[in-house]
Parts: sequence; C-alpha cells; structure tokens
Amino acid sequence: MANRVLLNRPGQKTVTTTKDEENQTWVQYVALIRDNGDREAFAKLFHHFAPRVKAFLMRSGADASLAEECTQEVMAALWQKAHMFDPTRASVATWIFTIARNRKIDAFRKQRRPEPEDLTWGPEHEPDQADALALQQETDQLGHAIAQLPDTQRELIEQAYFGDLSHREIAEQTGLPLGTIKSRIRLALDRLRHSMK
Repeated sequence: MANRVLLNRPGQKTVTTTKDEENQTWVQYVALIRDNGDREAFAKLFHHFAPRVKAFLMRSGADASLAEECTQEVMAALWQKAHMFDPTRASVATWIFTIARNRKIDAFRKQRRPEPEDLTWGPEHEPDQADALALQQETDQLGHAIAQLPDTQRELIEQAYFGDLSHREIAEQTGLPLGTIKSRIRLALDRLRHSMK
C-alpha cells in the first residue's frame, strides 16, 4: 500500500494512506445516504461491501444461503441506520463488518432454537402450590433487588434482559462505550447474585 506524506505545519508530518482516503470516500457516501437517501452512494457501498461481507460470513461458518440472507440484512441496516454511524469511533468497513458479525451471531442463535415440532404441545402440568409460592417469592425478591440497583446499572439490566437488546444495540441507543455497558451489567449481575443468596 502506498503512503503519501502531507506537511501540515513546518516540522509536523501527517501520513495518510490510500486506505485512509478510501475510508474518507466511504464516510462521505454514508453521509449522503444519511442526509439525502442517496441511492447512488448506497449502490457504490453495496457493490464494494456486499461480496466482501458474504465472503466473510462464509469464512466464519455460515452456508451460502445464510450468508446471502445476512448480507442483505447488513446492507439494509447500512441504509436504515446510516444516521448511527460515527466516523470518530470506527471506519466504515469496521462498522459494516461489526453489523455482519452481529447478524451472523443472531442467525446462529435462531438456528439453535427448537423448531415448533420439537416443542411439547398440550396442557402443561400445573406446578404444585409450594413450587408456585417459592417461584413467586423468588420473583418478588428479584424485583426488589433490581429496584435497589443504581439507576445506571438498573436501566442497562432492563434493556438487556427485559428489552432483549444486545450490548451493542444498547451502546447505539445510549451512546455509552461498549466496555462501560459490559462492566456495568457485570457489576449489576454480581449485585443481584449476592442479593438472591
């Protein structure tokens, strides 16, 4: 890869690469999609990234059909969530491949869920009264323990476990760094475990 040296001020050098320039072009295309719904910019991003995303997904274990389906979802997310892209936090390629990785994980999770024919049908046995009472007490205890958490932890637990959001989706919604979200959730879970003993 060729490097180009640009002089900013006397004695200060900035090195840019063709990769940096390419990313700046992609950033401009994402901005055009975000601001104008620019189909031509989207077509250029699609043409460049879709085959690479599909190849990445196939290399990481997805079959051709699942890789194709996930790729379509990734590119749709690019169109719909262009407003969420922050060029100060990641390159366009990193952002797109992170979406692809998350879609693949979600798809693999769905594949592991039992199919309807694997589920038991018909009335389930009613739990006996002692079990029902113990379950209700545990539920009440957990609700009380969650209410006692600091607001910053409680809100993240509610989003992750009751809102069924991934850590990355919470980061996108709150603007918090992913590491902060993970550590706050881990602290909250430790507190809840201690409270439930």
